Amino acid sequence: MSDNIYMGRALALAAKGEGRVNPNPLVGAVIVRDGAVIGQGYHGFYGGPHAERAALDSLTAQANGAVLYVTLEPCCHYGKTPPCTDAIIKSGIRRVVIGAMDPNPLVAGKGIAALKSHGIEVIQGVLEEECIRQNEVFFHFIRTRQPYVVMKYAMTMDGRTATSGRLSRWITGDQAREHVHKTRNRLSAVMTGLGTILADDPQLTCRIPGGRNPVRIICDTRLMTPLTSNVVRTAPHVRTILATCCQDPAAMAPFKDAGCEILILPERDGHTDLRFLMERLGGMDIDSVLLEGGSALNWSALDQGIVHKLQAYIAPKIFGGEKGLCPVGGKGVELPGMAFSLEPPKITVLGRDILLESGVVPCSQAS
Repeated sequence: MSDNIYMGRALALAAKGEGRVNPNPLVGAVIVRDGAVIGQGYHGFYGGPHAERAALDSLTAQANGAVLYVTLEPCCHYGKTPPCTDAIIKSGIRRVVIGAMDPNPLVAGKGIAALKSHGIEVIQGVLEEECIRQNEVFFHFIRTRQPYVVMKYAMTMDGRTATSGRLSRWITGDQAREHVHKTRNRLSAVMTGLGTILADDPQLTCRIPGGRNPVRIICDTRLMTPLTSNVVRTAPHVRTILATCCQDPAAMAPFKDAGCEILILPERDGHTDLRFLMERLGGMDIDSVLLEGGSALNWSALDQGIVHKLQAYIAPKIFGGEKGLCPVGGKGVELPGMAFSLEPPKITVLGRDILLESGVVPCSQAS
């Protein structure tokens, strides 16, 4: 039971690195000797000390004979920092308790093997499910080299994302909107389409104390984003990428002058090819995307199979009206059996609103 308690503490420490370590994993570590915590740490920023070394650097007593609790298998290779296994072995720690194995091919069991070869007892799988869930972005990215995509929308209980007059501010309350900003802080990028820019002129920034602004990605097939829009005007301060099929240098020039980056993509069904976009973003080490699009972009993302999780914020309100907008548009499926399948949802109460979070079953998306 104590193993679970200390691993839970390591998980809480790991969460402190959210939004600062991407595309690296969130990792927390706790060192215990004779029932007392003598060191703890977490991976605080990309390129910085790993959790194990941070914990060792914080020691208040000798680590000889101590137990190390770490949420992810210690690394055993040289990257931006030296191998953590070397530091653990030198410290005199006698037992290492690991939450989840590292899927990185450079580690993937080799860290455990290195520890065992030096006589250190290794216990695996403590709170494994929680440790894997905390690093769902890293696990996906290290295996595919493409971003983990979370589709988010807010709607009323009758399934409307806007009134018949196309107004949507605000459907949900303060707590739900704060949760969205926390997600923007945690994920590397936020993506929307031209329709949302024209309708709402959003800033797409993170507005929580100490938060980090995500990279902004605008899917704009014909490059028609207004130069006066918030995303263009603030491009010198927040990295902004326009994903487009337009190849006209004259059309691109004012956006580049404003500080925007341009990604030229192939066309798919009259719009930007989102699968190709994911490949390009992965090559830029963008490991995760929060999709805050309108109904057309949401359908395209589902139809092209790039969505991995869905977040539906539901407010106890009714808009009604035949012209009210729904969260997913497009052509839709023809038969109920063709529906996109979701995993059983996690339910979170946020003030008067609720959040439903479900993973998208991969085989239910278009191939």
